Amino acid sequence: MDRLASMHIFVKAIELGSFSAAANDLKMSPQLIGKNVMVLEQSLGVRLLNRTTRRHSLTEIGKLFYERAKIILAEVEAAESLVAETRAVPRGRIRINAPVTFGIHALAPKLTDYLKQYPDVSVELTMSNRMVDLIDEGYDAIFRVGELSDSSLMARSLAPYRLIMCAAPSYLATCPPLKTPMDLQQHECLVFSHTSLRTHWLFEGPDGRISVPISGRLMVDSGEALLSAAISGFGIMLQPIELVKAGLDAGHLVPVLQDYKVPTRPLHIVYAPDRRMTPKLRSFLDFAVAAFGVELL
Repeated sequence: MDRLASMHIFVKAIELGSFSAAANDLKMSPQLIGKNVMVLEQSLGVRLLNRTTRRHSLTEIGKLFYERAKIILAEVEAAESLVAETRAVPRGRIRINAPVTFGIHALAPKLTDYLKQYPDVSVELTMSNRMVDLIDEGYDAIFRVGELSDSSLMARSLAPYRLIMCAAPSYLATCPPLKTPMDLQQHECLVFSHTSLRTHWLFEGPDGRISVPISGRLMVDSGEALLSAAISGFGIMLQPIELVKAGLDAGHLVPVLQDYKVPTRPLHIVYAPDRRMTPKLRSFLDFAVAAFGVELL
């Protein structure tokens, strides 16, 4: 007989108080229950139960074995459940939030690949540049750019978020010379109203990291609006590479100050630590790491 099965029968008999009660619960005969317990004792070489004509009671070693067997069986059940969940088909709705520029230019183009792979899953994607509350607002996962401040959440690291500084050739043809980051103080900078980018731009160059105060007459909370202004020749922008790549490829924009590196920003996908790792959530986390775990060049 299978030792694990006999262990399960033994624990059930102790929990329910008798062989007959265990037999009713397990749809077996009392004789087969007793036989399993006897075979278990023989395999272990110890007596687990004191038997009389009226009742059974645990021996001293039987008590120790019973407590340990409960733990073992619980671990086996947990392991089996984990495998079952892993093999289960992801299904249901998953709620995701992402910053606007990342959501439009990086996430949305790849999201259809995820939906094609998992036809039983639907995605509700919201995009905002404010700091949403994952728990209170009922999200399954959110993408966050920048350092994580909430240590109570679980996070998986993605490729760093790259920024690039660029301007239209028409602007550069008429603006003052731009040779070092400090020259930006003489220029029209297109200001993104979220994060520290609205007041300072950071650079790494031959003399280390420097922070340059910037200002401009146009401040917007939308990268797309800044992109339009930059292409029209109004000023210099510092935005994610996903946003400006098409403009750079078409020649509408050109990089500036290429001898100075703009520091990257961390990018994570975040989820609640106490949220059950359902197949749909696990599949989306794996998708995010596969899609955005490699830095875009």
